[in-house]
Amino acid sequence: MNNVIHSKLDSLASRLVESNDSREEDEEDDDAIFAELEAEIENDADAAVRDRGLEQLRLEMQRAKEMRENAHGRYMEITNEKEAIRISANEPHCVIHFYHSNFRRCEIMDKHLAKLAPKYYATRFIRVFVENMPWLVEKLAIQVLPCLMCFIDGVSKDRLIGFEELGNNDAFETAVLELRLANSGVLQKARNAYESGVTYSVSSSSNTRKLRRGGQTDQDDDEFDL
Repeated sequence: MNNVIHSKLDSLASRLVESNDSREEDEEDDDAIFAELEAEIENDADAAVRDRGLEQLRLEMQRAKEMRENAHGRYMEITNEKEAIRISANEPHCVIHFYHSNFRRCEIMDKHLAKLAPKYYATRFIRVFVENMPWLVEKLAIQVLPCLMCFIDGVSKDRLIGFEELGNNDAFETAVLELRLANSGVLQKARNAYESGVTYSVSSSSNTRKLRRGGQTDQDDDEFDL
């Protein structure tokens, strides 16, 4: 498929995200976006572009609607552990932020992920409170927060622990986190939703803040016991 069709599909995905954020999943707005892009493709002088483009546009429109129904394009909290497991197993690309409400760095991570979620529409972004996820926390051996787990096709491919790889600085730019997640292969825009990327392992931060149920803490990143 040539760059003309790719450009139109990218336009569709980004505008569906804008529609989702500003007009609360209005189906009439979706249809208007589809009709406009369909008209653009039909007016193309290249017959091959028209034929392939219209078919791909229809498929992309259907897939984008399905993803949006599953909260793609939004950063949201999942409180049920079984639902979190279902999402990690079924989504082609998924980022899960394991957080604790007492940890300031988890709040910082939330702000950056909220910016990335609408940009990478084909990746599902969720946050989970560690005390609601005892089985997952034990299964994934999560000890330091914030912790981002990256899943591709239901398999845990990478994790980002604390801020060490982000400069160990609370004031890091969203682009730094974006690049780190891109290197894991988990960030996907709409038309690349089923492509996988390079993965690599990471080490945990040496700067940890220990947390027990008593609530005493020290240092930066957060180690917890359930």
